[in-house]
Amino acid sequence: MNIYFPEGYKENDTVHYPVIYLLDGGMEEDFIHTVGLVQFYNFEWLQIVPKCIVVGVVNVDRKRDFTFPTSLADDKKIIPNSGGSAKFIAFVEKELKPFIEKEYKTTNDATLIGESLGGLVATEILFKKPDLFNRYLIISPSLWWSDGALLTITPITANQPTKIFIAVGKEGMTPTKNPHVMEVDANVLVDKLKALQNPNLDISFDYYPDEDHATIAHRALMNGLKILYKRK
Repeated sequence: MNIYFPEGYKENDTVHYPVIYLLDGGMEEDFIHTVGLVQFYNFEWLQIVPKCIVVGVVNVDRKRDFTFPTSLADDKKIIPNSGGSAKFIAFVEKELKPFIEKEYKTTNDATLIGESLGGLVATEILFKKPDLFNRYLIISPSLWWSDGALLTITPITANQPTKIFIAVGKEGMTPTKNPHVMEVDANVLVDKLKALQNPNLDISFDYYPDEDHATIAHRALMNGLKILYKRK
């Protein structure tokens, strides 16, 4: 893990902080530029995002951890050791979050950020264990995995107010036997969540036609953090 503590954080203080859990949270991945945005947004003259602890999760094998099992031979060629998401989700639920909540000054406000395959597993958590987090920032999720199998299941009902921000760029066709258009899959995801008519879900969607899979992250984070933490 990489952990960022906001300015003024003190172990002996009584102040507690929301936590942002960032998938692909390595120093050479998304940790530094995400923390920079969080720090910028909680400057006193902005206060767009509250002071937060940011936990960057660094995987030994992200492709294994972020994918659920597939029966498709072509997918297995792309990621031969795929199918470990259930163990990864159990790690997040039973080890990572309890450890952070025990060791540091945290509130119950927890955000999950995932992009690409990280967006796939973030969507899987939202569908299967929605109450693990109360904010989800899902960027360009790889919903094409296993021919869109995740989009065929009915999400479990969220029992707490949950804010969801989904973003996608102009990303085009996936290199799979049954091609998927990532923009279309993202829209299907939004429609599926809205069709639940769950009053606990606050769903926002953004499309960036001038961004692609390689460039979308920073812009989506900028807008997503604003929307997820927008004050009423």
